[in-house]
Amino acid sequence: MFNIFNKTDSQVKQDVLNELLWDPSITSTHIKVLSKDGIVTLNGTVPHFVEKLAAEQAARRVGGVKAVADEIEVKGIFDKSDEDIARAALNALKWNYSVPDDIKVTVSKGWVTLDGEADWDYQRNAAKKAIAALIGIRGVTNNIKIKSKVLPSDIKIRIEEALKRSAEAESRQISVSVKDDKVILTGKVHSFAEIEDAKMAAWNAPGVMYVENHIQISQ
Repeated sequence: MFNIFNKTDSQVKQDVLNELLWDPSITSTHIKVLSKDGIVTLNGTVPHFVEKLAAEQAARRVGGVKAVADEIEVKGIFDKSDEDIARAALNALKWNYSVPDDIKVTVSKGWVTLDGEADWDYQRNAAKKAIAALIGIRGVTNNIKIKSKVLPSDIKIRIEEALKRSAEAESRQISVSVKDDKVILTGKVHSFAEIEDAKMAAWNAPGVMYVENHIQISQ
C-alpha cells in the first residue's frame, strides 16, 4: 500500500503545487516550491499578505510535509501609506470583539508590529488576523504578551487532557514539559495535522507564551 507520509521529494513538491492551484484564496502564479526530506520551501511573490499566509497553510495540509519555510515576498498592487495602514489597523482592532483593549500599532514600510497584553493566546491570534486581511500589509510582527501566570503542574495536566480528547492513540506518544511560560512538546505522530492539533492544545492553555515543538512525523 502507498504511504502518503513516505513520498519522494518530487511527489511532495507536485502535491504542494497542486494544493496551491486548488486553493481559491491563492491567486498568485508566481509561487515556487522546493522540497527536500519533507521540508518544503516556498519562494516567489504574492500581491497580499493574506495570500502568503494561505500559501503556507496550503503547504502544511499536504501529506508528507514535515516543515515549511515561507520565503514568499509581498509585492502588492495595493500599496498604501503607513499612515493609512495604521489608521485602518486601529479600526480593525477596535471593531474585533476578541481583541483586548490598548493594543499598540506601529507601521514601517507596510510592516505592522503589535504590542500590548492579552489574557489568552487566541486573543493574540485574533489581533494578527484582524490586521492580516488589510490592504497594503506586507507583514505582521505579533509582540503581544500573555498576562496570565503559568502553573507548570496545572498546565501540563490541561494539555495532556486536551490531547487525549482530540487523539487518544496519538497523545500517548506526545510528551509535555513546562518551563516558566514555555511549553515543550516532544514525540512522534502520523501527520502534520496531528502536530498542529498538539500545538493548538498547548497554545490554548492559560499563560502560555511560547511553544517549542519537537514533535516529529513517524516514517
